[in-house]
Amino acid sequence: MSIRPVKRLVKSKPTLEGAGVHLRRAFGFGNTKDFDPFLLLDDFRNDVPEDYLAGFPWHPHRGIETITYVLAGTVAHGDSMGNNGVIGSGDVQWMTAGSGIIHQEMPKGDHAGRMHGFQLWGNLPSSLKMTAPRYQEVKADEIPEILDDDGTHVRVVCGHFWGKAGPVEGVAADPIYLDVSVSPGKRKTLPVETVRHAFAYVFAGSGRFCNASGPLAVPTEAIKWLDTNPPVEADNRSLVLFDRGDEVTVQAGDDGIRFLLVSGKPLEEPVAWYGPIVMNTQEQLRQAFTELQEGRFLKEVDKRQ
Repeated sequence: MSIRPVKRLVKSKPTLEGAGVHLRRAFGFGNTKDFDPFLLLDDFRNDVPEDYLAGFPWHPHRGIETITYVLAGTVAHGDSMGNNGVIGSGDVQWMTAGSGIIHQEMPKGDHAGRMHGFQLWGNLPSSLKMTAPRYQEVKADEIPEILDDDGTHVRVVCGHFWGKAGPVEGVAADPIYLDVSVSPGKRKTLPVETVRHAFAYVFAGSGRFCNASGPLAVPTEAIKWLDTNPPVEADNRSLVLFDRGDEVTVQAGDDGIRFLLVSGKPLEEPVAWYGPIVMNTQEQLRQAFTELQEGRFLKEVDKRQ
């Protein structure tokens, strides 16, 4: 078995999206080859209502899938297929934009004003770029939870892990999407198939992602590390990109650690991307925006649902 070294460790960066929502972007809108089949991860945890209530009014998507995972507060969804729903703490919304969908996502905080959650974009392969749109809403009590003997807690949002299967099905990227909590001071090794790209996003506590029984792993990609020691300590809002291997090892800090662990099989296809639309060629991208301007964006399959 081989421990995956840390390839890159960075902090998510503040950005504005939608009608003025303040969030932090872990990756996206750049070279996302190392994250293939994933395109973007946004952390929309916010405790200031005026910084998120404007939300994400009606906007189009084509060629991708969006995965929204809520920790606190609610997000109301509406789309051109007639779907309407509200997801709250622990719930997941999985939307396949496919050939084209127009939707809105409107956040509302909890009693303390907290609006916490994440949105991940998964790419669609060329064969499914124009597939029929689909919407899945999964409530918290439908998501399997695993409690290991050492106190490690895992919610299996999607994919198969430790004998459990997440409730979201039929996702093109075939992802494994986990919400992992490791107790203070504990070391935990988690399996990840070698053929997958994998990353972790820390949102509580801290820890070191490395082979904790030996010397600290030196990242395989130099990005101006201070001195000779890589900053392997990952805390809140840290994105950890892993290199190849079949296991991820984390040594939890004094307060434990909680993180998303996401992996998927790379598509290895060209990406043509502008805003909410992701295709394979610039011509396909131009066609999508032309159809949007001319009112031909939504295909017949949308209108029949």
